[in-house]
Amino acid sequence: MKTIEIGGLYDICLDNSYEHLPEKLKEIGLGGRKVCIITDSHVAPLYLKQIANLCCGIASKVTHYVFDAGEASKNLSVIEKIYEKLIADKFDRKDYIIALGGGVTGDMAGYAAATYLRGIAFVQLPTTLLAQVDSSIGGKTGVDFQQYKNMVGAFHQPSLVYMNLDTLRTLDDRQLCAGMAEVIKHGLIKNRDYYLWIKGHAAQILNRDYDALEHMIYESCLVKGGVVERDPKEQGERALLNFGHTVGHSVEKLKDFEWLHGECVALGSVAAAAISEQKHLISMTDYEDICNTFKAFHLPVKIDDLNPEDILSATKSDKKMDGGRVKFILLKSLGEAFIDRKVTDEEILDGIGACL
Repeated sequence: MKTIEIGGLYDICLDNSYEHLPEKLKEIGLGGRKVCIITDSHVAPLYLKQIANLCCGIASKVTHYVFDAGEASKNLSVIEKIYEKLIADKFDRKDYIIALGGGVTGDMAGYAAATYLRGIAFVQLPTTLLAQVDSSIGGKTGVDFQQYKNMVGAFHQPSLVYMNLDTLRTLDDRQLCAGMAEVIKHGLIKNRDYYLWIKGHAAQILNRDYDALEHMIYESCLVKGGVVERDPKEQGERALLNFGHTVGHSVEKLKDFEWLHGECVALGSVAAAAISEQKHLISMTDYEDICNTFKAFHLPVKIDDLNPEDILSATKSDKKMDGGRVKFILLKSLGEAFIDRKVTDEEILDGIGACL
């Protein structure tokens, strides 16, 4: 088992099973407390019983709440049902929630934990690549509101993030590739050598070679964890993690969440790279290289059924707006990103145009 410590707040554990989970749960003080495992209808048949059994020897009571899998469940109505479950089971401020699943599960369980009784502890057990390298780390929790992505939420750090990389064996190819969008992003914004490593190990990653996956997830956790440790509430550097997300979230909304989050981030990253090239920050060779890297992992770099003006308009309602302007993340080079608050509508449209 490999462990990364995040600012003395919590550990990120990478393992090939759940063997060491009980001892880690004891370390954070879960022993003798109630536990509610929140998961979705896809993950529950695979792992719920196993996690519940592991918790039974530690917790005073183990209960669960299962919601219908998918982004459509990521709303306040489902959060209300989680509250009702916690109230019915008499959960108090010292009890725990466990998020078992992908990004939607982690966001929802984390938000329920952040707001129930003004905050109770929770544990992340991410089972998708995207959740393991991105959404489970950093304490961003929330739900969608009227099709606006993550519009309602809170910062609430987990007490533990425990990744069983063996869960990636049950992940379908589309979900695995979607998670790669966030992995590639980490290399592009912070670590050129890591980006080059990803390019050079595409075959091993797609074939789910364990050593390659472990190295990749560890490196991505170092990038994400380091940024979060330095800027936990996105007052500066953490905004760099939004690379690809401004246009990406707009596409996600306009496609009515038919595309996976990672697929939208890939397209948004290509648009951001195109703007970076048009502003002469990166070369055309670098831009084409970025496009080819996303394509190597079967991620979209083109879209043909959305109006560029509609995409632009949707960016204006993004939660990352700053003083009425879009706060765009661009590249100075491969491995180095920065915040640009002066990107014009025309430049955004040109970036979107590169994806048509």
